[in-house]
Amino acid sequence: MKERSSSPEFWDDSEQAQSVMQELAEIEATLNSWREIDRRLHDMEELAALTELEDDPAYAQELEEEAVALESLLAARRFEVMMSGRHDRANAIVSIYAGAGGTESQDWAEMLLRMYLRWAERRSFASEVIETTEGDEAGIKSATIEIRGRLAFGNLRSERGVHRLVRMSPFDNAHRRHTSFALVEVIPDITGEVSVELNPDDLKFEFYRASGHGGQNVQKNSTAVRITHLPTGVVVSCQNERSQAQNRERALAVLKSRLYDLEEQKKEEELAKLRGEHVTAGWGNQIRSYVLHPYRMVKDLRTGWESGNTSAVLDGDLDGLMEAYLELMVGRN
Repeated sequence: MKERSSSPEFWDDSEQAQSVMQELAEIEATLNSWREIDRRLHDMEELAALTELEDDPAYAQELEEEAVALESLLAARRFEVMMSGRHDRANAIVSIYAGAGGTESQDWAEMLLRMYLRWAERRSFASEVIETTEGDEAGIKSATIEIRGRLAFGNLRSERGVHRLVRMSPFDNAHRRHTSFALVEVIPDITGEVSVELNPDDLKFEFYRASGHGGQNVQKNSTAVRITHLPTGVVVSCQNERSQAQNRERALAVLKSRLYDLEEQKKEEELAKLRGEHVTAGWGNQIRSYVLHPYRMVKDLRTGWESGNTSAVLDGDLDGLMEAYLELMVGRN
């Protein structure tokens, strides 16, 4: 791969070249992390030998501290090794849809959008809001974001499903307790990885003005693009780019990823049926509850992972949830 990147014609296709360079950087980072562990293991062996010879408590304490640090590094590498899915290293496209319940669910959808943006920020991942449909009074009806970073999809695939919120409503004058639902979809960005052919006759294009909070138009020209794939009914939109052509290209890329993921899900469901497993789809797949009243608790219904620190989770501290889900998936396989 290094030889390929140094060839004169390598940058003729800039998009593919950037993809290759990103993959190369990830491989280098992985190799360097294992080299670092190997180096520290050798240092520990020398320190252990020195501790036996000198019988110095200071050496023993240093050895113990290094063992704890190394154990933490190995745990992180083990977490990455467990991500062996075909697209785990891909960037992720996350879509959030408010459920029934009007303003309550729309506000909950916006809270989830913030949660994933904060998670990306904590990881120093790049994130970009591709499209949002604002709520009637508050929150959002839907949003699509792209998160770019090492193992982005491998981490975020744990978030697919229905998220349930229980709280005292800030929109209810009687201060009653409300339950809200939102659906989270996560697909890998397959751009440059898999070729998906689209029949132009299967596509319906709509162009409109991008809108801001409250529905007001923020552009004079109709640069936003909505594409409907007629055979499946899949709809994608993009309004973040400056030009209609850029939004059209971006929306097509997201559509290809969604159609690819749809086919992969069908294959998984067929295999599950052959194995005799129960398969459900849609809104019945509630994966997690976030309770803010009468007590505070986040609980994943698949893994049993729970925490009373709801503020931290909603602020993007999702690593424990993601690791528990990955452990579950590895155990099943």
